[in-house]
Amino acid sequence: MTVQPNSMEARDKAYHMHSYTNARALERDGALVMERGEGIYVYDNNGKKYIEGMSGLWSVAVGFGENRLVEAATRQMSKLPYYHTFTSRANGPSIELAEKLVQMAPVPMSKAFFTNSGSEANDTAIKMIWYRSNAMGKPEKKKIISRIKGYHGVTAVSASLTGLPNNHRSFDLPLPGIFHTSCPHYRAFKLEGESEAAFVERCAKELEDLILREGPETVAAFIGEPVMGAGGVIVPPAGYWPAIQAILKKYDILFIADEVICGFGRTGNMFGTQTFDLQPDFMTLSKQISSSYQPISALLINENVYAPIADESAKIGTFGHGVTAAGHPVAAAVALENIAIIEERDLVGNVRALAPKFQSRLKELEGHPLAIEARGIGLIGALELAPREGFATGQLGSKLFSIMVEKGLISRAIGDSLALCPPLIINESQLDVLFDTFEASLDVLKKQLDA
Repeated sequence: MTVQPNSMEARDKAYHMHSYTNARALERDGALVMERGEGIYVYDNNGKKYIEGMSGLWSVAVGFGENRLVEAATRQMSKLPYYHTFTSRANGPSIELAEKLVQMAPVPMSKAFFTNSGSEANDTAIKMIWYRSNAMGKPEKKKIISRIKGYHGVTAVSASLTGLPNNHRSFDLPLPGIFHTSCPHYRAFKLEGESEAAFVERCAKELEDLILREGPETVAAFIGEPVMGAGGVIVPPAGYWPAIQAILKKYDILFIADEVICGFGRTGNMFGTQTFDLQPDFMTLSKQISSSYQPISALLINENVYAPIADESAKIGTFGHGVTAAGHPVAAAVALENIAIIEERDLVGNVRALAPKFQSRLKELEGHPLAIEARGIGLIGALELAPREGFATGQLGSKLFSIMVEKGLISRAIGDSLALCPPLIINESQLDVLFDTFEASLDVLKKQLDA
């Protein structure tokens, strides 16, 4: 990358600190600056075209440059550009979106609470759980169980829920009262000779042992993604979720389904909750709710959660939690239009139609000499590279990611796993180009390593 003294890249290096980035490496190498998007493609400020194989950050369901979302934002911006939802205030789009989400939820839900990101939604869920426990006269029932390799956000509480080391290192996390149980990645964590069924049984036993060790009367909730995303696209084995949910029910532990990545079609159903027959008390929604055209998230809660919270708010005089842009009318209007597009164009049907080819082509890459495992469901997947002598974890993944970018495909390196999560509007021929580029990139890396 050639950086001119007053270029966008130079100004970015001078003034902008980035998320999930080695700050010193950015100072040295600069950023890749995107200028526009169209469909499944994005273009950098030099005009180079890329397939956005990650939908931005797992989120641009309807593709880039969707005029209906631009028009929805413009209409609402000209009518009521902002209003809040504090102190019994409301606006039309937030009311309509709350109604839509509660009605389309795959399990009975009572209310929707709005925030701006998945991190904030998961933080809010934990605060609600603590508030509810106090309301029910169970102040000791506050502990939360998450999972190793789970991803639930980056604010202080949600980062504590996240089960990835780099989200904890040097941040003094996780916070007290948050625990992590087994990751349901069979290949990575099975014992020698252990069957998939035995692995599921062990995962369930480890969860139950943790609950018993801490005391069931002190454990309030369990949080999990139907399919783990940022932990490496980990699809749980058959029988995993029934076994986990049986234990939660046994010990009266609330279940938070983090649908931030899985929601709105990604797994071949509108929600991952349907794909895996889950019965959550909470559902956290973001990303594809608005295709990330506007920052918005929602927390759905059932009546069992809502009623004690509502009673406590009456006792105190308020539910003392909220953020300035919660239920933002422009964001809500865009989310409503985005959901309408997903439904009208049957993008969930498109996922189901293309999933066999997507997963088949991903599975074929598992046979590449550099690969060890392909994982996925619906239109989400990852290919993990085999460990190689002389390379630390993540180095091969980083090399392959760079080659893919050079060839015009944006993936995401999660350690040595390369993730794919294309917009739901992708078609069959575009899918072929995506995987042809992936395979060609693998071949280039192999030649480099063999040289």
